[in-house]
Amino acid sequence: MSRAPSVPGGATRRGVLAGAGGSAALPLALRQARAAPADPEGTRADLDITLNVNGRNHRLSLDPRTTLLDALRDHIGLTGSKKGCDQGQCGACTVHLDGRRALACLTLAAAAQGRRVVTIEGLAQGEALHPMQAAFIAHDAFQCGYCTSGQIMSAVACVHEGHAADPDEIREYMSGNLCRCGAYPKIVAAIEDAAPKMGPA
Repeated sequence: MSRAPSVPGGATRRGVLAGAGGSAALPLALRQARAAPADPEGTRADLDITLNVNGRNHRLSLDPRTTLLDALRDHIGLTGSKKGCDQGQCGACTVHLDGRRALACLTLAAAAQGRRVVTIEGLAQGEALHPMQAAFIAHDAFQCGYCTSGQIMSAVACVHEGHAADPDEIREYMSGNLCRCGAYPKIVAAIEDAAPKMGPA
């Protein structure tokens, strides 16, 4: 029987390959471990919370780890806030908490209890669009549209925060919202157009 060729250090080629296969499987094992439920015995009790979203109260029973974004999309049915990176880097999930912008993917739903949540669905007054929504349409400030709801929510907050004095300031304070289509010049133009038409927060 022929021996497996050896490699320096006394290990065999077969052993090295077996070890490499095991190390290649390690990332998969780590991902599976992270995905496994942290409470296999089912002892974690759901939280009963009430979220005030767009002026309406919603009573929910949620896993304590549920994010505001998942509560809005999966439990309340408001899918305008998008799940982009799910790491707080793209801004697609931006909503308002007590009038200030917040990343819903990084905010626990329980932390929003007792606060006023406004999503893109809550900006318009019936059939009357918010001035920022109308400006985005007028300036064609979107292409695929995936980031648009987060862009609009940030843009409204940007104006109310007093950061829409000029294009450079708008770009600076909108930098947390990414547009994969590169519609930034039109977004800036829409914000400049809408700012003087907006009332107080």
